Amino acid sequence: MTAPVWASAFRPFYLLGAACAPLLAAAWLGALHGGWTLPHGLPLKLVHGHEFIFGFAAAIILGVVLTALPSWAGTEEIDGPRLALLVVAWLAGRLGFWLSPWLPAPLPALADCLVYAAAIAMLAPPLLRVANRLYLLLLPVLAALFVANLVFHHAATRGDVPLAGLALRGAIWAIVVLYVLKGGVLAPIFTGNALRESGRGQQPPFLMPLEGAALAALLALAGLDLAGAPGAATGSAALACLLLYGWRSLRWQGWRVADVPLLLPMHLGFAWLLLAFALKAWADLGGPLPEATWLHAFTVGSLGLMMLGLMTRVSQRHTGRPLEMPPAMKAACAALFLAAVLRVAAGVGAGATAVALATLLWAAAFMIYLVCYARILLTPSLPRAGDLP
Repeated sequence: MTAPVWASAFRPFYLLGAACAPLLAAAWLGALHGGWTLPHGLPLKLVHGHEFIFGFAAAIILGVVLTALPSWAGTEEIDGPRLALLVVAWLAGRLGFWLSPWLPAPLPALADCLVYAAAIAMLAPPLLRVANRLYLLLLPVLAALFVANLVFHHAATRGDVPLAGLALRGAIWAIVVLYVLKGGVLAPIFTGNALRESGRGQQPPFLMPLEGAALAALLALAGLDLAGAPGAATGSAALACLLLYGWRSLRWQGWRVADVPLLLPMHLGFAWLLLAFALKAWADLGGPLPEATWLHAFTVGSLGLMMLGLMTRVSQRHTGRPLEMPPAMKAACAALFLAAVLRVAAGVGAGATAVALATLLWAAAFMIYLVCYARILLTPSLPRAGDLP
């Protein structure tokens, strides 16, 4: 299989994820405003949440992780037929989910969980041989997504709305853990490189006690939240995360590279993560705020900006292009930032118009990416300077 799209995981999965965004936005807005009914018999927010997590976000996450591991961990590239198998598994999951009302009960769940089982099967052997054992943390995150999706489908077949909602929340926490693990390595290293290149300083060394404490606090918060602990406990844990991740982010000195367009979305993404922790603490400790507001601060603001930043960086670097952000992608990041502001504002009373505008801006950001990079992702990479004769 020689087509360029199968050369690296970011190519097909970024294309699929970016193409998924406007389709999900159309489905969500149409159903929200009564244009049509989604064929699942579940509350609209659960259908919306499932496809955001296991459709859109899963595609981008797989593209990021599978592309990064060969460079960072030294594992072999998953390309060619194996990559095509993962793509087919992801597509089968989407078909299984949307056709689930007309399929036998086990089939949609099996189809929708296949991509995570296949990814674990492909990644576990090489990761077990990697000297840095921290890379193994990816496997329980993928396993958590597999289990959460399986539980969601089980709950959907029984009409158990609370259990389906809990499964989606578990998947979100798995993504938050992966976000802080992977983003917490990439952001400071890329920032340190930019600081050195511009003569502005050095990357601060990693403080493993801080990293361990921050991860432990996050896992405690996730566990308390999923267990339905009292608001005082989850709110206090969210405050602890706010303080630890705030300290962690300040050490990276992101404000010193605010003029570097490829780095700014990553640091803004972590700023939105801190806001998400603050909003959760406020809501759980009795503040007049819908508890779900923190979820949109993370999913739209934090995760969205990190995705666009990494998708742009990876697409430029891994196709032999200079590490520069095209002007259109700067506009896409601005649109996504505004979408996050509007979506959070909608949670505190801005109304349905804010939700609609936020959704349209979110979809527009990824449509801009698709317009900028579709041809690039489908064609051969340019030769890098070191590859020239």
